[in-house]
Amino acid sequence: MTTLTDASSELFARSPDETFESMQALYDACQESKSESQVQWVPPDGLVPDGHDTRLRLGVGGVQHELTDWSFGQVCRLAGVSKDTINRLSPRTASHALAETLPRGGKPLQVLSRDRTVRAVHPASYTRLHDIDLLSMIREFATDFEPPQKGIGGATGLYRGEQDMFIFLIDPTGWVEIDGEAFAPGFFLWNSEVGKRSVGIKTFWFQAVCQNHIVWDATKVVEYSRKHTAGVEEALPEMRRRLHALVEKRDARRDGFVEVIRKAMRERLGEDHEDALKVLAKHGVTRKLAKDALGIAEAEGRLTIFAVVDALTRLAGRMKNVGDRTDVDEKASSLLALAS
Repeated sequence: MTTLTDASSELFARSPDETFESMQALYDACQESKSESQVQWVPPDGLVPDGHDTRLRLGVGGVQHELTDWSFGQVCRLAGVSKDTINRLSPRTASHALAETLPRGGKPLQVLSRDRTVRAVHPASYTRLHDIDLLSMIREFATDFEPPQKGIGGATGLYRGEQDMFIFLIDPTGWVEIDGEAFAPGFFLWNSEVGKRSVGIKTFWFQAVCQNHIVWDATKVVEYSRKHTAGVEEALPEMRRRLHALVEKRDARRDGFVEVIRKAMRERLGEDHEDALKVLAKHGVTRKLAKDALGIAEAEGRLTIFAVVDALTRLAGRMKNVGDRTDVDEKASSLLALAS
């Protein structure tokens, strides 16, 4: 098993305006962004830097546009000059420097803009995949998945800024048994409409997510990614297939897990109190804790495997030390193997 820090890294890197409260809010923002964005194919000499104001702008097809930090960096790379160098110049001097160094021939460039702000400038080989297309796929194939519990600073696991999008979703009802331990399915999904990063998905099964959004004890971790070049559209059906496989496997395993729970609710842990104490001792449960758990189960008129597991879980919840709680939870879960 492994520890996944992808979502934790995003949590600490994102500003509040890049964090979304719900999938619906993110969906609406992506849909609005696509509808308000446009792509223009412009010959290299159709990009005209303008520094006659207090800031550097870019003329695109005769219309002045603002630049984002990302698109400004792309223009600098096209010109073959350092972004840091241009930043040290006045807007007028910077516009002259870029005008002298930007290419003036070659294939047209594709310029993505919104509200007269250039979001990205790419060569003809770049192929865009819109964020809304990925979210529509999630709506179709991962309807039970939702963001994890909120992390530090109110982080939701749903992020989108001017450069990229990152999503962290889990199925809180999808707990199943894998090799005798309980896991739930989850996935990370990412994309960039402006070329900041690839498009990709990482699916996994996990046991816990902490407030830092670190995913603990992950297994069956599978990652797929694709660069935004020709044929990137093939990423959508492939990611669709992977999500569908995750859901199918969850359903199959959940059916098996449910059957184990049913059996655990019917079968007794032992013939009597003393026999049950011996079974718990074999599973590493201390005598005092075993007596307390059996006392709860017997008081409720049940000495089934499930009743004792439930009692142990409740007792673990009262413990102050995290390590002690985890240890008891693991021992309680191991009892379910008796019903498999």
